Amino acid sequence: MKVRLYTTPFCKFCKDVKALFETHNISYEEVDVVVDDKAREQMVKDSGQMGVPVIDIDGEILVGYNRKKLEKALKVA
Repeated sequence: MKVRLYTTPFCKFCKDVKALFETHNISYEEVDVVVDDKAREQMVKDSGQMGVPVIDIDGEILVGYNRKKLEKALKVA
């Protein structure tokens, strides 16, 4: 499973997503869209959103922190 998490350093919900990943031992790539313009453009293209967190799980895009949806997408529910 390939997981990419688009974040900013000051996002509370991004921290919640990371904590959920750690709880379930999920490996992920974190991308800070404040410093990575190219990644930010890709995030907006993929999600249609400017806000974070945006989570890409094997091409499935989830926007925001919804524990139940994330656990289902990660198959850990």
